[in-house]
Amino acid sequence: MTIRLVIADDHAMIRAGLRLVAENAHGIEVVGEAADGGEAVAVTRRERPDVLLLDLAMPDVDGLEAARTLLAGPAPPRIVMLTTFGSDENLHRALRTGVNGFLLKSSPPEHLIEAIRVAAAGDGLIDPAVTMRVVASFAARPVLAPPPELDTLTERERDVLHLLARGLSNREIAAEAGVGEATVRTHVAQILRKLGLRDRVQAVVLAYESGIVRPGEP
Repeated sequence: MTIRLVIADDHAMIRAGLRLVAENAHGIEVVGEAADGGEAVAVTRRERPDVLLLDLAMPDVDGLEAARTLLAGPAPPRIVMLTTFGSDENLHRALRTGVNGFLLKSSPPEHLIEAIRVAAAGDGLIDPAVTMRVVASFAARPVLAPPPELDTLTERERDVLHLLARGLSNREIAAEAGVGEATVRTHVAQILRKLGLRDRVQAVVLAYESGIVRPGEP
């Protein structure tokens, strides 16, 4: 199945680079581009892509507002936010909006392709390089009460949730926990089901907002 992709960034050279990387990957078709958030909404509604790569910081209508608009409408695409270390003041708000991932513009091409495919498959991904910024965005915020559903997690599932919240991939969690990747995938699926979450991005948000994991703890 071909993944239909729209790219939204206010810099033409960045859009061209993203298009080149995406179109050189098997099974991805770029069906549209946009130079600001308003155009991103219009192109997305017209082309109905599977995934939208959306720059967080754009003039006029920014990526955050575009994401809110699209996610509030019918059949929204999976949204992966593009960001830089200099424009992450809205990371927390974007996560709460319900986007499906964050990717640094400086990430290697293989990370871009992985983020697109993970999003298209219905999961979410936060680039490990962004994770510390995400953690910092929660550090100064009040801790919310943990959801009662947390009590339904097994001890192993709690361990996996902690590792997931640190930004580890399934492969890294498997190595840390001493289990196979298939087992980790099963644990992650159970965590999401029990906590009523859509993907691992939402799990990271819940873990830090409710104090299940605290910034700076090992």
